[in-house]
Amino acid sequence: MIGVGKAKQYANVLDKPLGRGRQEVSLSAFAFLFSELVQYNQTQVDNIAELERRLEDAGYAVGARVLELLCHREKGNRRETRLLGILSFIHSTVWKVLFGKVADSLEKGTEHEDEYMISEKELLVNRLFISVPKDMGAFNCGAFVAGIVR
Repeated sequence: MIGVGKAKQYANVLDKPLGRGRQEVSLSAFAFLFSELVQYNQTQVDNIAELERRLEDAGYAVGARVLELLCHREKGNRRETRLLGILSFIHSTVWKVLFGKVADSLEKGTEHEDEYMISEKELLVNRLFISVPKDMGAFNCGAFVAGIVR
């Protein structure tokens, strides 16, 4: 019979296998948390550039953790060292885990040989309803995603 018997006991929490768990977070929960992140940082800064830098730094912390997790799960603790391989991994695997779909495109820049762009037509953080004061009208929430990619 399936399901009869004792559950496997683990001596230590570190011995438990890493389950994938639930893969999605509700959009409203993410919007609320991201809005709070923006509002908190907005009270700590005087200009748009500093606010975007702080959001980028927060995104960098998220990106480092996501990279560790995905390298462990997807690649068996191996990291890509080639630039195009890294960008392809971000474009497909990382983007799909974070935003539920692969990024729209990965393009090579025309001005520099080592310039690449990951583009997304409707970036999730720019679709959220974040209100900013009129003096910070040119604010772009995409700085958070730029930090994740960095």
